[in-house]
Amino acid sequence: MMQKIAELERRGAASELGYRNVAHVLRHAVRWDLKTARQWVARAESLTRQLTPTGSFLEPELPVTAAVVAEGALSGEHISAVAEVMKDLPPEAEQPVVEFAQAHEPSAVRSFGKELAYRLYQQDAEPSEAVPPTPVNRLRMEWKGDQLEVSAKLDKIAGAKFEAMIDPLAKPRPTTPEEGQDPRSRAEREGDAFADLIDLMLRADRLPEHGGEPVTLTLTMTYRELAEQTGFATLDTRERMPATLVRRLACNAGVIPVVLGGRSEQVDIGRKTRTFPASIRRLLVARDQGCTFPGCDRPPRHCDAHHIRFWSEGGETSVENAALLCRHHHTLIHQSEWEVRLLNGTPTFTPPAWLDPTRTPRTNTTTHPDRSQVA
Repeated sequence: MMQKIAELERRGAASELGYRNVAHVLRHAVRWDLKTARQWVARAESLTRQLTPTGSFLEPELPVTAAVVAEGALSGEHISAVAEVMKDLPPEAEQPVVEFAQAHEPSAVRSFGKELAYRLYQQDAEPSEAVPPTPVNRLRMEWKGDQLEVSAKLDKIAGAKFEAMIDPLAKPRPTTPEEGQDPRSRAEREGDAFADLIDLMLRADRLPEHGGEPVTLTLTMTYRELAEQTGFATLDTRERMPATLVRRLACNAGVIPVVLGGRSEQVDIGRKTRTFPASIRRLLVARDQGCTFPGCDRPPRHCDAHHIRFWSEGGETSVENAALLCRHHHTLIHQSEWEVRLLNGTPTFTPPAWLDPTRTPRTNTTTHPDRSQVA
């Protein structure tokens, strides 16, 4: 199994299928949760030989462990424990660690590894006391290939503000039948949150289009409730607000009414521009109420408007050719064989054949529980 996983990694199967890494592929293909998939990938990388671009093979990262595993003498948990403790130990320590692992449970291996590391390094010189950093805001940006590396130092006040903006965006995506648990590490979640924050700031410059108010909200109500001033309005944050409070809210923010239950002309700007204007986005927020990918519950403010038929392929910028997708699923749709189309006003997704040979269409029932799985 580990040899096959290592081969998938070596051949670049993940990027070929449109996924971030092999762990994501395993999660969809064999229905493993992400933690299990990541463990298998990590074990495979540690115990199998690597093929270099020149065609030569490199020995496994843990050659002693690989030999013992080949004999069936260690469990998967033991492999993970050995790999964990060897991060802090020199290569020559692998032999005694593996011998210990053959006679003890994984938790004892971790304790043994910590004790061994202490004995090996206890004679090292104590690190010098660090000089307190100067409270100056600094930012460094450097392009490396097609990636921009960013490092920053912020003073206490600016740092607290930045953390307050990142935290809500970096929460793990909820566990769903389609994708299981959020596979991202904390660093990955915070990196994606930073990218989302950039998108939010780019959208902020469109606020003057709505009249210059500091905040613009979309309130969705039925026509009857709007006329009778009863019931509840749904904000684009999915919070419900009594109609009696709408007037009070309007004193401090711009309110865009989206009336459901009546006939209205669809907004369509054709091929004039690739960017979705605020008018179309408002209708998408009212229709989709968040990311439309099956199982995702990201709210509208975390979503982009996606051209169902790509703009580069002649797709128009219109409500009938658009669906809201969070940044993660927007990337997946563009890079993988997942397909999306609009059926009776509902964004409907067809999985790749390798994932579902029947290619049964699926819809997001998280934001619309009344919808069936197949539109």
